[in-house]
Amino acid sequence: MKILMLTWEYPPRIVGGIARVVNDLSKRLIKDGHEVTVVTYKETNAPYFEDDKGVKVYRVDNYMINPNNFIDWVMQMNFNMVAKASEIIAKEGVFDVIHAHDWLVAYAAKTLKNSYDIPIVSTIHATESGRNSGIHNETQRYINDTEWMLTYESTEVIVNSNYMKRELQRLFGLPFEKINVALNGININMFNGVEKDYEFRRQYALDNEKIILFMGRLVYEKGVQHLISAMPKILSGYHDSKLIIAGKGGMMNELKAQVDSMGLGNKVYFTGYMDQKQVCKMYKCADVSVFPSTYEPFGIVALEAMLSGTPVVVSDIGGLDEIIEHRVDGMKSYVGNANSLADSILELLYNPALADGVVKKARLKVKNEYNWAKIAQDTHFIYQKAICQTMAERQKNQIVQENAKKAKKAKNTEAEITNLLSFRKRQAYA
Repeated sequence: MKILMLTWEYPPRIVGGIARVVNDLSKRLIKDGHEVTVVTYKETNAPYFEDDKGVKVYRVDNYMINPNNFIDWVMQMNFNMVAKASEIIAKEGVFDVIHAHDWLVAYAAKTLKNSYDIPIVSTIHATESGRNSGIHNETQRYINDTEWMLTYESTEVIVNSNYMKRELQRLFGLPFEKINVALNGININMFNGVEKDYEFRRQYALDNEKIILFMGRLVYEKGVQHLISAMPKILSGYHDSKLIIAGKGGMMNELKAQVDSMGLGNKVYFTGYMDQKQVCKMYKCADVSVFPSTYEPFGIVALEAMLSGTPVVVSDIGGLDEIIEHRVDGMKSYVGNANSLADSILELLYNPALADGVVKKARLKVKNEYNWAKIAQDTHFIYQKAICQTMAERQKNQIVQENAKKAKKAKNTEAEITNLLSFRKRQAYA
């Protein structure tokens, strides 16, 4: 199968979780014998073309044109994606399916679908309404409408949790059978050869301090503000603990101001951006990983922490709620509730036996249920469904066109006979 992936991020460009999902899924599909071509946005010194372990990666830029705003930037990227994909099709032939990742590539996917009659399978990783707890301005409305358009144009839609399936049905009125739940996965070998590095750990905490780790983007829906609010209760119960916040985002200054106002400067550390090697080391150094999201369609960072051998605390929302079973393979807290967060974290710090138990079951769960081999097979089946539906639609349209031609021919023949009879009558009369 020839598969075209459209995505606005692909390593080394990593904005959120989409880059890792597309990267891991593409490489697994290659192993399964498919051809995968990725068209994405070029950033920094990444090459315009790269063979990434069998995945053909083409990158486009904006040709030094400065857009007026983010929406204009997205449209420019889509124009350039269409141009690049058309160039590839002219050289290598038409793809069997387009896999579009989120609204940012919706217009490129729609244009290529209509130009080459290729079915779209779209993955909606998150919604604008979910990220912002509703639609509050015209930019958000535009993005929301574009998400709807992508799901409308898609033959099949993929989401990563039952929570997201319900959300798409509520927001866009999609048919139940059109939405497919396919879990995200994780590279099971991610932590192979990674051991606890004490020198690395000492950059962030003292040897006697327990590290409470947050890993992710610093945006409102990730709930870091609630974790900071939980620190006074955590420290009163377990003084030798420290919160490490790893990541970057628009809330960085606001969160630092919150820490300062609470007098937690010596107990909260912001690392900023970490590369993949540092991320793996940090997970291994942590004593508890916490993901207190207020909106989370899936939560791939939780899988990373579970695989690393770190006990996990999550909020009971979205995909996180479906991944974790409370006190079995992790701990849950009430969403947006700092007091509940502190209780779950303290229980793990107080009870090493509980922490060891959830770590063993969590690692086993990730290896059994969230490996890319199974997920790639599920995704391939969804591709097949989309292709079969498109072929059936083509055959239906062909039959309609043939019947229309026959009807037109019959009508013309009938008209010719009528004209001939009329002519003969006129001759006989004359």
